Amino acid sequence: MRCPKCDHPRTAGQTTCDGCGLVFHKYDAYLDRQRQLEQSRTPPGPDRRERLAAWLRGLAVPPDSLRRYPAAYALLWLGLAVWGGAQITQNLHELGYQPSVLHNVNLPFHEAGHVVFGVFGRFIGSLGGTLGQLLIPVICGIALLRRPDTFGAAVCLWWFGQNFLDIAPYMADARAGQLPLVGGNYGRSSPYGFHDWEFLLGETGLLAWDKALATVTLNLGRLIMVASVAWAGLLVWRGRRGDA
Repeated sequence: MRCPKCDHPRTAGQTTCDGCGLVFHKYDAYLDRQRQLEQSRTPPGPDRRERLAAWLRGLAVPPDSLRRYPAAYALLWLGLAVWGGAQITQNLHELGYQPSVLHNVNLPFHEAGHVVFGVFGRFIGSLGGTLGQLLIPVICGIALLRRPDTFGAAVCLWWFGQNFLDIAPYMADARAGQLPLVGGNYGRSSPYGFHDWEFLLGETGLLAWDKALATVTLNLGRLIMVASVAWAGLLVWRGRRGDA
């Protein structure tokens, strides 16, 4: 027999190691506690990659209602695709002077954003209008994903992208101030700060880039809307096939 710590020879019945002074019964008790802790430990959960992969797979699972009414969802998807296509093919001028009916849906959330974020100062308050109309579809989408209702979340993503198309014309109008604002005002005839994007870009020194930034915003919205229609289309296709 040998000491488990220093490998010094030990005799039967010896309680302490002559080489390192280890108390054998205490060391045995320590090993027993370690074994008990190992046995009581819960098995390790999946790593981040596995969780992400599982979450992404979940996004492709149609909701139960889609499996029950695939034709109704297919018509809804077709409506989103056609309506979205009509909007993403418009340019900044057309979107500004011929806004979608959703402009009036987004507007209350825009104005509420000014009030909510206004407590953080004038700059954040001005930005709050844009944040407000972008946050609402995000919040709705997250709530639907938790149900889970993946098709509803795809519709919210479509709405989120459409908000970028609603924002872009006013961003492009920062210097010109020609688009009508709330209350019948125009940027060119309003005091500085009334036009959100004139103020935001002016304060950040980016006013000369208004049209370029608006184009980026517009194209980002287009990409998001296309992605949402593709996602919803995948769900409809899988739902009609009866895929889990």
